[in-house]
Amino acid sequence: MAQAAAQTISSQEHGPAGEHGRFPPFDSHTFASQILWLALTFITLYVVMSRVALPRIGSILEDRRRHIDGDLQEAHRLKDESDAAIAAHEKALSDARARAQTLANETRTKASAAAELRRKEVDAKLAMRIAEAEKGIAVTRAAAMGNVRGIAAEAAGAIVERLTGKALTAPEIDAAVDHVLKR
Repeated sequence: MAQAAAQTISSQEHGPAGEHGRFPPFDSHTFASQILWLALTFITLYVVMSRVALPRIGSILEDRRRHIDGDLQEAHRLKDESDAAIAAHEKALSDARARAQTLANETRTKASAAAELRRKEVDAKLAMRIAEAEKGIAVTRAAAMGNVRGIAAEAAGAIVERLTGKALTAPEIDAAVDHVLKR
């Protein structure tokens, strides 16, 4: 024990730098034990890290990579579905436009045909009315001409009598009126 006390006194005299005034990690007397403890600590730390910490970190990174890959695949799948839905929508829209155009053309054609048929019916009715009107006009004209002939015969007889003072007979007046009307 006396020897331990002597060493304690000796280390106190030399200060914190050790016996020889050197920094303890560089002291050649303690160098071998420091190397041993460094190797043991390094090996222990290496084993703990390689067997415990690094596998956990690796599994976390692998899980994260798989999760990200899964999310990317899901995003690609959803994008493909979205593109397919957009393409289907565009196709349906173009089909609907084509059907609408076809229906419009058919309706226009039917309306034109119906209008043409109606126009022909109206033209036929108008032609029939015109023919009836012309017949009526011809009958009225014939009646008017018959009346005109009588009026003309009367007027001619009255004019001749007034101008000449002599009265003409009915056959003479009729012959003169017929001669003038035939021209």
